[in-house]
Order: sequence, then structure tokens, then C-alpha cells
Amino acid sequence: MWTQQSRQRHNRDQLRYPSDLTDAEWSWVEKLIPPAKRGGRPREIVVREVLNGIMYVLSTGCQWRYVPRDLPPSGTIYGYLQRWEYDGTLMKIHFALYQECREQAGREASPTACIIDSQSVKSAEKGGSRLIRKATMRGRKSVARSGISWSIPPAC
Repeated sequence: MWTQQSRQRHNRDQLRYPSDLTDAEWSWVEKLIPPAKRGGRPREIVVREVLNGIMYVLSTGCQWRYVPRDLPPSGTIYGYLQRWEYDGTLMKIHFALYQECREQAGREASPTACIIDSQSVKSAEKGGSRLIRKATMRGRKSVARSGISWSIPPAC
């Protein structure tokens, strides 16, 4: 329930963008981000800003080329997003936050029951979309393609 205390805790007015991470949110996520690889150049980018850029694109739905200039370059943000998806970092973040939300709600960290809809199982067993016949998806012939033009009167 929204109380005065919870409103202050979730207030995002002091942030640069509403999608930016607060210090408390960053403290949860920071320990899950992998360190820079050994060898080579040291990491010059601020990883928190990269995550803020990812959150900006996801929350606004803007195109990558329209990422604001005060965030890291869009290519850098996209590269980190791909890398974290590939190595499982995003899944680790999601799972850790999911467990914490369940614990804060007074539930067990991992759900103990699962409900599967029987219709979903039946369609998956039978092949689902393969049941659609191609005859039901037949397109119309265009008038221009058929070579008949009704604007010219027929010759007698």
C-alpha cells in the first residue's frame, strides 16, 4: 500500500531519468555484474551508466541511436546487453531480484507449485501452428495481375 514512507522510498524525482537506478537498486545489482576481464586495457566505462542506458531504452522504447548523449554510446550499451545476455548475467540479476521480491512479500524464495494449462500442453503435443492448412490462408488474385481491366469496355 502506498504510504508516505513508501512514496519517499520509490520517488524518482531526484534522478536524471526516471529509469536510472537508485543507490539502493545499484547496491543489489552491482555484486552480480561480472568484473572486467583480466589482461588488456582496463575498463574505462562506468558500468552503472551502462545499466542506466539499458534501462532507459527498455523503459522508453526508443531506438538505440536516440540514446541521450549523457549516457554511454549506444554501441557500448548494446554490446554490454548482448554480452550479459550471452553469459547469463541478466538471468542472474533477474533471479536474484525475483527471490528478494518474494521474500519481501512474505513468500518462500522459490515457488513450490506450478500450474500448467492443459490447452497449452495439448497444442504443443500436436504441433500447434502446423495444423493450419495452407488452403485457409490463400491470398486473393489482384486485378492488375490477372490482365483484366474493367475500366476499358469490352470489344463487341
